[in-house]
Amino acid sequence: MSFSQLGLNPNILKAIKEQGYSKPTLIQKEAIPMVLGRHDILAAAQTGTGKTAAFTLPLLEIMSNKKGKKENKPFIKALILTPTRELAAQVAQNIEAYSQYLPLKTAVIFGGVGINSQKSLLRKGVDIVIATPGRLLDHVGQKSIDLSRVEFLVLDEADRMLDMGFIHDIKKVMAHIPKHRQTLLFSATFSKEIKALSQTLLNEPKLVEVTKSNSSSEQVNQVVHYVLKDKKRTLLSSLIRTENWNQVLVFTRTKHGANKLSDYLNQCNISAAAIHGNKSQGARTKALNDFKAKTIKVLVATDIAARGIDIELLPHVVNFELPNIPEDYVHRIGRTGRAGNEGVAMSLVCSEELEFLENIEKLIKMKIEVKEVEGFTIKALKKVQTAKKQNNFKRRSNHASKESGAMNGSFKTEKQKERKSFDKAQPRGEKTSHPRRNSNAQRNSSNKKGRS
Repeated sequence: MSFSQLGLNPNILKAIKEQGYSKPTLIQKEAIPMVLGRHDILAAAQTGTGKTAAFTLPLLEIMSNKKGKKENKPFIKALILTPTRELAAQVAQNIEAYSQYLPLKTAVIFGGVGINSQKSLLRKGVDIVIATPGRLLDHVGQKSIDLSRVEFLVLDEADRMLDMGFIHDIKKVMAHIPKHRQTLLFSATFSKEIKALSQTLLNEPKLVEVTKSNSSSEQVNQVVHYVLKDKKRTLLSSLIRTENWNQVLVFTRTKHGANKLSDYLNQCNISAAAIHGNKSQGARTKALNDFKAKTIKVLVATDIAARGIDIELLPHVVNFELPNIPEDYVHRIGRTGRAGNEGVAMSLVCSEELEFLENIEKLIKMKIEVKEVEGFTIKALKKVQTAKKQNNFKRRSNHASKESGAMNGSFKTEKQKERKSFDKAQPRGEKTSHPRRNSNAQRNSSNKKGRS
């Protein structure tokens, strides 16, 4: 099947051809006719399957064919929500490429950059807005955007938006757009939360599921190396050198961890940059562009910042630290093996992460091959007690101590514990009063006033 058989107009087909695409992917074959048929869509699509074009192309087709009263300036007809700035920028880039021969205007709005230039663009009028929820609500609050005529709503990577706590922001946005609209929800995984969200947003949706939900791509060769925690950095740098890797995306769990690993690799004369939420938008964009251009070999990223990294021939993804949320593993390794190309996803796993690995394998319903690297890896991992279990054990121990010490007053009261934990949480040198002390002071003050 070719794109021309999907009912797209010549201007869109011309743009698609210039992007180097000739045949639609599975998700595009399934979703495009349904969207053109004006159905709501609930789609399970892994990253790298062509899902952006699956909703972009049919929306452009419908909007370009719409005939109505000629307006002085465009109004927002389509709203596309994404969880991160990088993904918003990536979607906007794709839309601009596919719509280059159409009389449609696009705006991308997200935080981390000035809001005034976005306001200026919106005042001129646009047809399509791609936005992150937070900055969109900033515009709504400042009345610099009008969503009252939106006809199409797209939630891209909806599962990640829920993971990031955007559910309340999404509900706020819903209050500003018409109830009668076409809604498309795309998610890499189908959790209970996603299904619950779809029931509130979609009207008799068509289900599109080209691959089994919560599964990993068959194009990705997955490998695990058992390694001691303090040997991970040397193993990674050795692999990059000996295997002659020129482009590798490395995931860490924390921003601090991303910075430390990036600094270490640069000290080893391996060009690297870190990308995470604490970096300025300019720094994030530069790091991503340098990585795409292969100016640097390694991009060290956190899960949130990596959304929107779309490199068609990215050969290697490394989990320097496994995610504690199994679905994030699916998202991570989906950065390689895109658009029908093969890729390698490697995980460096220490004993503390064995439980994470087991949960991941349970989710994707497969055992990941374990390989040894002479001089670095170990043959087996010893399962250690997780922090959660340790906390549960401590709580049980504390409860037992409390019961045994209740008769002689040997245990601390809950108020003492609370005060101690509160004081510990305060930064050094920062004077912050305890909330209970405040309330006591206020009560004493009011008593004095009452007596006077």
